[in-house]
Amino acid sequence: MSQDQDQHQPQGPEGAGEQAQEQGKWRIEVDRLVCAGTGLCLGTAHGRMRLDGGRARPVDEVIGPDDAVLDAAETCPMEAITVRDAATGEVLAPLR
Repeated sequence: MSQDQDQHQPQGPEGAGEQAQEQGKWRIEVDRLVCAGTGLCLGTAHGRMRLDGGRARPVDEVIGPDDAVLDAAETCPMEAITVRDAATGEVLAPLR
């Protein structure tokens, strides 16, 4: 680990393991109150999204990078899908 990376690691036991596990991963969030249930995301990010009660839900909330998930977030007509860097929380899509 470089010195730069070491400076950004949490100090102490709380959160250190969780952040290490999420390094380089993405978190998929769906606002189910906004989702219209069109299913566009299912076709765009095949295998990453599912419909549950007529609304989208990620199959797995934390995933490895997958451009299809970014495409799903960018093309969602309701902008109900947000993709974030799992370690930092930075929004990767949709870019507003």
